[in-house]
Amino acid sequence: MKLIDQNIVKNKMGGRLALNQTFRWIFFAATFIALVVLAVLLYRIFTQGSSYFTLEFFQNYASRRPERSGIKAAIVGSLWVMAVTIPIALVLSVGTAIYLEEYAKKSKINTFIQTNISNLAGVPSIVFGLLGLTVFVRFFDFGRSILAGGLTMALLVLPVIVVASQEAIRSVPKELREASYGMGATKWQTIMRVVLPAAIPGIITGSILAFSRAIGETAPLLVVGAFAFVNYLPENVMSTFTVMPIQIYNWAARPQPEFQDVAAAGIIVLFIFLIVMNSVAVLIRNKFQKRY
Repeated sequence: MKLIDQNIVKNKMGGRLALNQTFRWIFFAATFIALVVLAVLLYRIFTQGSSYFTLEFFQNYASRRPERSGIKAAIVGSLWVMAVTIPIALVLSVGTAIYLEEYAKKSKINTFIQTNISNLAGVPSIVFGLLGLTVFVRFFDFGRSILAGGLTMALLVLPVIVVASQEAIRSVPKELREASYGMGATKWQTIMRVVLPAAIPGIITGSILAFSRAIGETAPLLVVGAFAFVNYLPENVMSTFTVMPIQIYNWAARPQPEFQDVAAAGIIVLFIFLIVMNSVAVLIRNKFQKRY
C-alpha cells in the first residue's frame, strides 16, 4: 500500500464515482420515461374504452354499428386457436428439448440444429405466417381454418418454448441424475421421475410467457386467412374464425370515432388476458421454484 500514490487513487476514484452516478441517472430517466408512456397509454385506453366495456360487449358479435359491436366471436376464436396451439407446441417443444439435452450427442449437426432453434426464436412473426400459408393452408389444404391458424401459432412459439425447456432441464443438478442411476433407474425413468418434475416450473413459466405472446399476435393469422368480421361462433377446428387482435385492428381502422372507443374496450379485454397469463407464470415460478 505504501507504493501506491494516494492522490492518483483519489483522482481516479472521483472520476469513477461521477461516471457511476451519471449512468445511474441515465438508467433512472429511461425507466421513468417508459413508465410515464405506459401510464399515459393505459389511461387513454381505459378512459376511451370504459363506456363500451359492458356485459353486452361480451355477448354481442361484431357489427357495423359501434353501440351493437361486441367481442364474443373474437374471444371464442382466440380460445379455439389456443386450444390447438398449446398441446401441439408443448408436446413438440418439450420432446425436442428432452432429446437435445438428454439423448443427443455433441456433434456439428446437433450444434447446427441448436443454433437454428435459437435463431428461429428471433424471426419476425410474419415469416411464420407465410410458412403456415404455404404448408397448412395450401399444401395440406386446411383452408382458412382454426387448425391452420393453431398450427401456425404453434410453430411461432415452438423455438421459444424449446429454449426455455432446455434451460429448465439443464438447471437440474447432475447429482439428482446420478442418485437415480445409483438406485437402479433407467435413463427414461430418471427423465420422467426426476428431471421433468424438477424442470416443470421453468418449462411451464416459459411456455405461458410464449403463449401470452401468441394470443396477442396478428400478422401470422392475417396471412393464414383469419377473418376481420365474424358474427358467428366456430363449430370445430375446420371452421373459419377471427381472434381478438384482428378484431381490434378492424375496429381501429374504421373512420368512425366511436369505433376507436370500441377498439379501446377490446384492448382492455386483451390486456386482461395477458395480465392473467403472465401472473399465472409468476405464481407458478414462485410456488414451485426449488433451490438446490
